[in-house]
Amino acid sequence: MRQSSRLLGLAVLSAVMAESILLSGCATSAARPISAPADDAPALRAALPVPATITPEPAASTDLTPVVRYGRYTLVELVPEPAQRDLMRQVVEVVIPPSLDTNVGDALRHVLRRSGYRLCDTADATALYALPLPAAHLHLGPLMLRDALLTLAGPAWDVSVDDGARQVCFRRHATPIPASANPSATAAALPSDEDQGADGREVQP
Repeated sequence: MRQSSRLLGLAVLSAVMAESILLSGCATSAARPISAPADDAPALRAALPVPATITPEPAASTDLTPVVRYGRYTLVELVPEPAQRDLMRQVVEVVIPPSLDTNVGDALRHVLRRSGYRLCDTADATALYALPLPAAHLHLGPLMLRDALLTLAGPAWDVSVDDGARQVCFRRHATPIPASANPSATAAALPSDEDQGADGREVQP
């Protein structure tokens, strides 16, 4: 009985001592400060992500061209062709049989047929219309309408387009009179008989 009491006391004492050792270890570990080494601070700063600069995207343009889908891979823009906006840019081709006795006026009317324009009849352009058509102009094109008209008229004429009336007129270039065609300038350049001597030489004053 006495021996069992002693063993019980030793067991209690051992348990108390073990508990005190555990408590002292926990207190010691809790009191120790935890700090990162000083040498690791730059590495930690370098590992932090750098904020990226975000540039706002430009606003989407509202001036978009409408399109329509044809088939599986074809998109067609719903806009008129350039030749439909400006009729002078439509493509024409001139083919006149060489057997016909054609003048420039007939060729111009043939080019303007179904183009939306008509040829105006002015007194200034009557002389142009009556000229015979050169053989080089029997076949022209494909050309834009304006270029075909200028080619048929020649470099001495300008084309004038009235889009309101859909008329095409021609006017002659305003060219200056050359000096050789001016009689007064020629007379002033030649010395008179009074300024010449008997032998035909010019007399100096």
